[in-house]
Amino acid sequence: MLQADPTVKFALNDPSIKRLLFKDLEVESPYNTYKHTGLPPGPICLPEPRTIDAVLNYEKHNYFYMCAKPEYSGYHNFSKTLAQHNAYAKKYQHWLTKEGIRH
Repeated sequence: MLQADPTVKFALNDPSIKRLLFKDLEVESPYNTYKHTGLPPGPICLPEPRTIDAVLNYEKHNYFYMCAKPEYSGYHNFSKTLAQHNAYAKKYQHWLTKEGIRH
């Protein structure tokens, strides 16, 4: 399963959400990649040209996981192992709590 938070945020149709909760992962939607395998049935946004270029000219790597970096920089930490991913996720969740971001 993809289990991508942005797809759940899209399914909830609430762009103001800054932090997903476990209850949010239960939303019934074909866009909820925590409940449905594979890719969503359609795009959740229109990519910028540089994003398309990045896909067409991708860099080979061994990463399996990604987690947003704290500070809402728009950047992500990439991990090869679930343990490494969970460590990044814990740091991100701690930052959300420190910033007072609840939902």
